[in-house]
Amino acid sequence: MKGNAQRGHQLSFGSFGIKALECQWITGRQIEAARQAITRYMKREGQIWIRIFPDKPITKKPAEVRMGKGKGAPEGFVAPVTPGRILFEVEGVPIEIAKEALRLGAQKMPVTTKFVVRRDYV
Repeated sequence: MKGNAQRGHQLSFGSFGIKALECQWITGRQIEAARQAITRYMKREGQIWIRIFPDKPITKKPAEVRMGKGKGAPEGFVAPVTPGRILFEVEGVPIEIAKEALRLGAQKMPVTTKFVVRRDYV
């Protein structure tokens, strides 16, 4: 994967968000772990938007199998992420709570992230 995000690179729903700064595949388990961390810290107040979806199937062959014999069985799904992509958005909580909640969620992600605030946020 190369280049920056062509879509999903601006806040669309919430006032705060986290933006990816590098390329990586993010699994559905990692997204769910981050969502739980964010929701738990916000004590189920406000709203969360998950802006990525794992829709790319990843296959893998069993251990100790020789080359050839076709493609491996599907193992899971990932969301390919490029720099600039918004991962999560939050609305309805103060900036301090949003910042800490998104920091906790970002720790569950395999990419470095940056906290972003909507331009017209007062």
